[in-house]
Amino acid sequence: MIIVASQRSGASALSDHLMNDRDNDHVTLAQVRGFVAGDLHGALSESYAISKATQCKQYLFSVSLNPPADHDVSEQAFFDAADRIEEKLGLPNQPRAIVFHEKEGRRHAHVVWSRIDVDEMKAINLPHFKLKQRDMSRQLYLDHGWPLPDGLATYGNKNPLNFTLAEWQQAKRQGIDPREIKQVFRQAWERSDSLKGLQHALEDRGYVLAKGDRRGFVALDYEGNIYSLSKWTGVSTKEVKAKLGSPEHLPCVEDTRISLRRTISDQMRSYIGQVKARHDDQLSPIYADRDALVRVHRLERQSLQQGQTKRWVQEAKVRQDRFSKGLRGVFDWFRGKRKTIEDSNIREALECNKRDQAQRDGLIAAQMRDRRALQERFAALRSKQREDRKILAREVAASLRRLDQTNLHSKDQTHRRNRGIDLSS
Repeated sequence: MIIVASQRSGASALSDHLMNDRDNDHVTLAQVRGFVAGDLHGALSESYAISKATQCKQYLFSVSLNPPADHDVSEQAFFDAADRIEEKLGLPNQPRAIVFHEKEGRRHAHVVWSRIDVDEMKAINLPHFKLKQRDMSRQLYLDHGWPLPDGLATYGNKNPLNFTLAEWQQAKRQGIDPREIKQVFRQAWERSDSLKGLQHALEDRGYVLAKGDRRGFVALDYEGNIYSLSKWTGVSTKEVKAKLGSPEHLPCVEDTRISLRRTISDQMRSYIGQVKARHDDQLSPIYADRDALVRVHRLERQSLQQGQTKRWVQEAKVRQDRFSKGLRGVFDWFRGKRKTIEDSNIREALECNKRDQAQRDGLIAAQMRDRRALQERFAALRSKQREDRKILAREVAASLRRLDQTNLHSKDQTHRRNRGIDLSS
């Protein structure tokens, strides 16, 4: 599993994010351990309240567990991974919560620990946790027999198409896969060896370079959205400066926005709007099918949970009825019979719990296969729309170049006229 970890604060914001069922098909609070509260908001708020008695500002340790997209992973496998992580990092028996997210036919888990040791009333130190999480991630891949991704097969060979939460949110607001944007910038960077070459490469895809207010080089799309060049190319600011020099001679962001508004004609804006509207219309029926499928899946899970709860209560009553009552129960206790029944009940309860977990895993695996089939339709349509956006970007770039040439020709004529040169010759 790919493990992403961070020390953090913000109990309320993290709870809202983890329990967000608008951007996820399914959200399941699978465990709340060591807290008084039984819900996530209450549990993480407890950790915040306790941290106020210490000097710790980042009182939570948050981890996401992401298995490969095409592999089904059991609930127990996620729990085992969480146990191994807390043991390796020095967080055994610390209060924790586990939340499962499912989206687009994929399932991943979030685990949040409280870093506050209530006995010592201080935060547990987590030295080198990023190196430890990398090693643990690699070990989990090997244990499950999954092919190692490049970033784990050879340390340091990071996938340049990986993106942060902020990058994902920026792309999401524009309805574009962030990997598509990152790939555009990465390809433009690799195929250019100078500022001029990068400008042309980005303009072919509908982006214009500018001087950022704080970030050095930035790029703007034809709608005026800003992209940090170093962030979206995946290279350091030092590398950008070494290759491109200083951005001081480029126009600032606001001037570039004004120029874009002036140069993109009403006809081109109309065309852009038509392409966007067509894409939205194409996606609407798939979104409707997705929403219907999610509703059916949620009802199936609710029905399974209700059935398992009812059966669990009945089985617990059967186990409890095995104990004798009154004076007979006292004799059973003296003879050790009660202990034998207790041990048998515990083993049976564990087996019943494994049975229920296997049923949940089976239902989820079947539902994820349904969801992946729908996701293939999404992927095919998104691929076609990606090609539409490439064509649109090239047309916008060509329009801008034609307008630049027209303006340049007009300025040249004006200059020659002012010098008294016969334009008809």
